[in-house]
Amino acid sequence: MKKDFPIFKNKINGKKLIYLDSAATSQKPQVVIDAILEFYKTYNANVKRGLYPIAEKATEKIGKVRQEVAKFINAINPEEIIFVRNTTEAINLVAYLVSHNIKREEGIITSTMEHHSNFVPWQQLALKKNADFLVLDIDENGFLDLDSGIKNYELRIKSAKIFAVAHVSNVLGTINPIKDIIKKVKEINPNILVLVDAAQSVPHLKVDVQDLGCDFLAFSGHKMMAGTGIGVLYGKKHLLNNMQPFMFGGEMIREVNIENTTFADLPHKYEAGTPDIAGIVSLGAAIEYLNSTGIENIQKHDNRLIKYALQKMEKIEGINIYGPRDLDRRSGVISFNINGVHPHDIAQVLGNMGICIRAGHHCAMPLHKRLGIPASARASFYLYNDEEDVDYLIKGIKEVKNIFSLI
Repeated sequence: MKKDFPIFKNKINGKKLIYLDSAATSQKPQVVIDAILEFYKTYNANVKRGLYPIAEKATEKIGKVRQEVAKFINAINPEEIIFVRNTTEAINLVAYLVSHNIKREEGIITSTMEHHSNFVPWQQLALKKNADFLVLDIDENGFLDLDSGIKNYELRIKSAKIFAVAHVSNVLGTINPIKDIIKKVKEINPNILVLVDAAQSVPHLKVDVQDLGCDFLAFSGHKMMAGTGIGVLYGKKHLLNNMQPFMFGGEMIREVNIENTTFADLPHKYEAGTPDIAGIVSLGAAIEYLNSTGIENIQKHDNRLIKYALQKMEKIEGINIYGPRDLDRRSGVISFNINGVHPHDIAQVLGNMGICIRAGHHCAMPLHKRLGIPASARASFYLYNDEEDVDYLIKGIKEVKNIFSLI
C-alpha cells in the first residue's frame, strides 16, 4: 500500500525510505493530506459560531467525524467522544476528573508496562492525595501478571478508585486481554473505574468499548494516519455528565453570569476554545481509509510481518528480543538489543541506511528497569510495510554487527 503514501516516493539521503517507527507516529496517506488541504483551501472557518456557509460546513464536518469515531470504537453515543490533543491529554483529563472524587483510603492501580503518559499522571495523583498506588507486574513472557496480582492484592483492588492499563505495550507489543482483565477487576470491585490506553491498539486492532466494558478509553490520531494534535477520549456518558470540566473558556458554557457559570452539555462541556479542526478532519479521513482497508486485514498483516521478522531476527547471534512469542497476543512492535552495541548506535547506523527505528526507553522507564536494561531498539510496523522492509532491517542489523566487529 506504499503507493498511497507520498512520503515513500522520496529518497532519504539518497536512500530508499524504510520507515519502521509507526509506534511513535504513522505516515499519512494522500487522502488524509488531501482532506486537510481541502479544509484550509475551501471551508476554513471556526466552528459552532458562524452562520455563513463555510462555517456551517466546518461545524457539520466536526459533528460527522465525531459520529464516525463513535462508530469506529462502538460507543453508544457520539456525545461520549471528547476531542483532545492526544492520548496524553486524554489520560490527564481523566486524572483531573478523578482527582475531585478520590479519597485518601482509595487507591490507584496501573502496571509496570505502561507508557509514562499512563503512569506518571497516576503516580503524581497518588502522591498528591496520599492515595495507595499499586503497580501490577509482568511475568517473564511479557504478559500482565494479573492472576498473581489479584491473589496478592485483592484487598487493595477492593478499595481502588481507578485502574489504568494499556491495551497494547508500546515496547513489548503485548496485547493485554482487556475484556477479561476488566471483568476480573470489576468482579472484585464493581465501582472501580477502568481507563484503557488504546494508543497502540486502535490503529491495529478492532476495539469495541462496549464489548471491553471500559469506562474510559484514550487514543491519538497521529498513530492511525491522521494529523498530529488530535486525540480522543471516550467516556461513559453518565460519568462525564457527573464530573467537572478540565478547562474553562469559550464554547464549553451554557450561560455566564457575574455570580456563576453553567456549562454546556456533552461533549462541548470538555472542549474549551477552538478545536484542532484540521486535525479532526484528518481523523475522519484516516478512519475512512482504515475502514476501506479493513482493521481485521491490518491486524493479519501486522501478524504476518511480525512472524516473518521474528523468524529472521532469531537466527542472528547475539540479538536479544523482548516480549511475547505468542503471535496471537502480540502487535506490530519488536524491541531488541544487540550484545555489545548501544541501542542509539544501532539506530544511528540503520538511520544512515535509510532505515528508521526508535532507540531509548520509549517513555517506559519502569518497564525497562523491570527488564534489567537501560534502553532498547524498536522496530514497529504498519499497513504500509512489507517483507522487503523486514529484509532491509535484517541487512541493517548485520551491518551494525559488522561495523562493531561482532561478526
